Amino acid sequence: MATVAILPISDSSGERAYRAISGDKHSTGKTVGQALDALTAQLGEVEFRALLLIQSCRPDPFFSAEQQGRLSELMDVWRAARDQGQELPIEQQDELNALVEAELRAATARTAALIQQGNL
Repeated sequence: MATVAILPISDSSGERAYRAISGDKHSTGKTVGQALDALTAQLGEVEFRALLLIQSCRPDPFFSAEQQGRLSELMDVWRAARDQGQELPIEQQDELNALVEAELRAATARTAALIQQGNL
């Protein structure tokens, strides 16, 4: 099963957009759904089977505003490096990887909390 991350970004005009990422494939859209649809078209029906939980992108007890801000900063740096055919310095890549893992753990904790509360 493919793992898909959908992150809020700002497009070239400064408006909110979304980037969906799975492995080496990525897409953008004005909405979460548009970004996901464009990504699933790349993945193909056979590759994409998932349960999706879409959470608002606000800070919460599982992933703080500071963590969100730093993740956003590092993603901007990562995209700029990628667009220039470069890689992040190892320290920044390690920090980015740690924040992505922390967000994944936070998403898992949010889901567990929803199940425990009977909201899922």
